[in-house]
This record gives sequence, structure tokens and C-alpha cells, in this order.
Amino acid sequence: MKKKPLTSLALVLTSLGVLSACGSTNDTDSEVNLNHSDGTREDVTIEFMHLWPQGSSADHNRIVNQIIDEFESMHPHVTIELEVLENEQYKNKLQVISSSNQLPDVGMTWPAGFLEPYVNGELFAPLDTILDDGLRDEFVAGTVEAYEIDGNTYALPLELNIAPVFYNKAIFEENDVDVPETYDDFLNVIDRLVDNGVTPIALGNRDRWTGSLWYMYLADRIGGSDALNSAIDRSGEFTDERLIDAADKIQEMVAHDAFVAGYNGLSDQEAKSEFMNNNAAMYLIGSWDLPNFTTNEEVPQDFRENVGFFKFPEVKGGDGDINSWVGGAGVGLFVAENSDVKEEAKEFVSYFIREWGKHSVEDAGVIPGTQVNTDEVDLPDLFIDVLDELNNASNITLFADVQMSASVAETHLNMIQSLFGNDVTPEEFTEAHEQALSDED
Repeated sequence: MKKKPLTSLALVLTSLGVLSACGSTNDTDSEVNLNHSDGTREDVTIEFMHLWPQGSSADHNRIVNQIIDEFESMHPHVTIELEVLENEQYKNKLQVISSSNQLPDVGMTWPAGFLEPYVNGELFAPLDTILDDGLRDEFVAGTVEAYEIDGNTYALPLELNIAPVFYNKAIFEENDVDVPETYDDFLNVIDRLVDNGVTPIALGNRDRWTGSLWYMYLADRIGGSDALNSAIDRSGEFTDERLIDAADKIQEMVAHDAFVAGYNGLSDQEAKSEFMNNNAAMYLIGSWDLPNFTTNEEVPQDFRENVGFFKFPEVKGGDGDINSWVGGAGVGLFVAENSDVKEEAKEFVSYFIREWGKHSVEDAGVIPGTQVNTDEVDLPDLFIDVLDELNNASNITLFADVQMSASVAETHLNMIQSLFGNDVTPEEFTEAHEQALSDED
């Protein structure tokens, strides 16, 4: 992704509270970790902050602890000191401690727009040396790039997701509808379900990013992967007719009563409940929900057996490719630029990435950023089918709100909700995006 030059670094850092990061006096790393005269290495402690608590992310947490135990066993001079926070607490603390240059030696970050101010504040260390040491080839193509700025890679992805349209096979069969291959077919399916008194699509658009997925797919199928990406990276404009057309089709779907009643006031969790209680036929969501549709034994088996998925339909006359997906890398590991144990921290990150890739799919249902050989894992067919689609993807367009800066993303998400609510025209929707992006040029 093309990155914009920042006209005022101080302004950006101030907006995230990371102003004091520049000018750190603690820039040395491996110099402080000298070997002892007897050849043993000096004891070091690596501070590691992550966002998978045992209570809410038990499987993730267990794998993390397992990897840490293994690493400490292999490196007796290293102690990993953990701090574990919930997602929102983590984001808030990362912002606060960055302002005092107190980042942990290793932590988690999101790619693209989230990452950029921390990189521009010289808070994250480049990790290209460990990538060039054989690790780069282990990643799915296109995932590491989400963490690149100006040719350097500042974090390594732990997660990778795409967003299929999941559907209830029993509802489709009961209403005699087939998986749609084109947008026109899709509208016909929606109309048939509505006529039969069935809610077509579960959508919780109070969270807004959920509606963004629908808009992104329509933009991709109409204009190809270039249309939306070029508008965001400023090699194009958001007032592009293809992006206006995508917004128009969102409102066409609304006019066909495609979405569950009250969708703009429902959370994603509430919408998911509608789908999982057989109250809606379809649900567009990231592959992170695959465990709920396959291995989660707290979910009724008869529901799990009825869940299928399909690729977002093509739009007749559009430039999109049905093998192009919306999705991208999730959280990744960074190493703090001012870490006193930078070399050990990089070694730990390299080890963690490889071990996480071995365990995360089967043990936690998380698709890693590294490649998964589907012949070597024991997973339900639905999981394997999605992994195969991921391996054969022609393109993965990173979630729009992740690509954008925080302020532009807020405009995007607010306008998504307005678009679905028919509070703005497609033209007003795209003009608001163009203005927000232009203001940052």
C-alpha cells in the first residue's frame, strides 16, 4: 500500500499521545547483554504485553504460555515477564505508555493505519533481519506487507482472516434457493426469502465495520481491487464512479429488505445470535468465527452441520474477481525500538511466530499469518475449505478502516452507518470520504 508522507509528524504523534517517543536516549540494545567470561550469557528479562487473557481467550492464552515455557527452557538466561489485557484495555494502555516511551520489549499491534504513527515516532524496530533469515517465505503472500512502511517491516502477523458469506443450508433448501453467483442472483435470493417471511441477512451495523465489509465487497466486484485501495492511498479519488455505484447498490439492498430489522441499532454479537439461532439465512463475517460454526461444542451440532459459505457474488460488467477477498492480517508482534534486550526480543518473536503457526489453527481455531498445509491438519471440512480458498485467493483487500488513519476511519465508519440508514446519498457518501482523505494530504 502506498503510504502518504506526513506533513506534520508532531501533529500525528500528538493525536495518539506518543509525542515524547522521538529523541529517546535509550537507543542501545545488544550492547548491554554481554556474555560472561565463562561463556554464559547475561540474564535478561523480556517484557511481553498481549491481549489474550485466560478468561476470554483461553485457547490463545494457553498456546502463548506454552510457547513462552518452551522458549525459556531453550534459553535459560531469558525470563519472559507477561502483562495481559483485554482488547480495549490493551489499546488504551499502548497509547498511554507510548507517550512516556515505556513500551514493552515485545507487544502486539494492528497493521497499516494503526501502526503508522508508532513507526513514524520511531517506537517500533524494523524486523527485516529476522524475515530475511528464512522466515519471510513461511508467510502467506501479502500478509507481511500490511506491516511495511517505506520498505521496512515493523511487525509480524499472527492472524489472517478473510470474510466469507456464511449461510444456513437448511434455510436455503427449505426456500428452494441456490448459492448466488452474481449480484442479480443475490437480489433474487433476497427477494425469495423476504416473500417467504425469512430474514435474508444478519447484520449488526451499530459496530459499523460490519457494514463496511458489504461496501468493500461491492466496491471490489464493481471496480476491482484497485478502486477502493487507490482512493485510500490517494493514487485515485473516492468520488470515482465505481465507488459511487457500490454505495448505490448498498441502498438497493436496503430497499430489498436484505438486512435484519433494526440492523443499524444492533451490535455484531446480536446479529450473530440471529444467524446462530436460525433467524436469518446469511451472515458476512471474518473467518475468526469459524470455530463457532465448526468445533465449538457449546453451539448446537445441528446448526453447525447446516452452515456453509460462499464467495461474494460477482457484479455483471464489473472488473472484480470472485477469488478476491476482503480480509487481511490481524494483530502482529512488534519489538520496541528502545528495548534494552532488542536482539533477544527479536529472537523470541521469530520463535513465537513459527510455533504459533504450528498450533493456532488446530488448538485455537486461529488462522495464522504463516502458511498452513491443509493435508497435515485435522480440522472440519468447512475450516479446510476456507483455508483452501485463502491459499488460492487472487487478492486480499485489507479492511478499509484498518487501511485508513484513525480520523479518516472514523469518517468512513460513520458514513457507512449513514449510507445503510439512507441518511446520505451515494454521492454524499463518497464526497465525505474524499474530503476526509484530502484533508490529510
